[in-house]
Amino acid sequence: MKKDKILESIKDGLIVSCQARKGWPMRGSNIMAAFAKAAKQGGAVGIRANGKEDVSAISQVVDLPIIGINKVWDENMRVFITPTLSMAVEVIEAGANIVALDGTMRERPNGETLEFIIKEIHERYPDILVMTDISTFEEALYSNQCGADMISTTLAGYTPQTSNIKSFDYDLLKKLVENIDKPIIAEGKIHTKEEALKILEMGSYCIVVGTAITRPEVITSWYVEELKKGKKYD
Repeated sequence: MKKDKILESIKDGLIVSCQARKGWPMRGSNIMAAFAKAAKQGGAVGIRANGKEDVSAISQVVDLPIIGINKVWDENMRVFITPTLSMAVEVIEAGANIVALDGTMRERPNGETLEFIIKEIHERYPDILVMTDISTFEEALYSNQCGADMISTTLAGYTPQTSNIKSFDYDLLKKLVENIDKPIIAEGKIHTKEEALKILEMGSYCIVVGTAITRPEVITSWYVEELKKGKKYD
């Protein structure tokens, strides 16, 4: 699928993040593929998936654009979302149409830089879009300068400098939409359809939701906590 067709197909829509790391109840490429099929039936316009196995499994059961990432669960590696070119290539070859990279200015392995990785992907895979996951406006500017095709708010609240952010960062989204002429993707801490609609109305190109759709253990805990709060007032 050509880049313009991919962008056209996801505009104003919902992308569902189907991910489960080792040790989580829903872990398994077959389970992620099932979630992706369910998401498509529900009207999702795309899927976000982690690792070549999950990307490959999902690409075989849905024909939606796939945002592929390659997370490295290593506490010593500060950049953990697709940190190297070879890891980006893995998910591209597995079937991803969009590859997401850590868009922060943190040090990457092997002396690689964000600009280098984006340049190589564009040259080797001209039909693949590169999205950067950022946590601050400064990182978005950096990503834009490095040649990113799309910029996502994914890491807001998940980096040391943004650890105080506990809900979706509306101020960051507003600043990005007003100052960067690239599709701005909203992701991270979006829990309700009302939040999603508000975010879209603010100018987000599309919305990515994960936990609130594909992590039943977390969704269950939200209900349980609310019920516990109710008992306190009995």
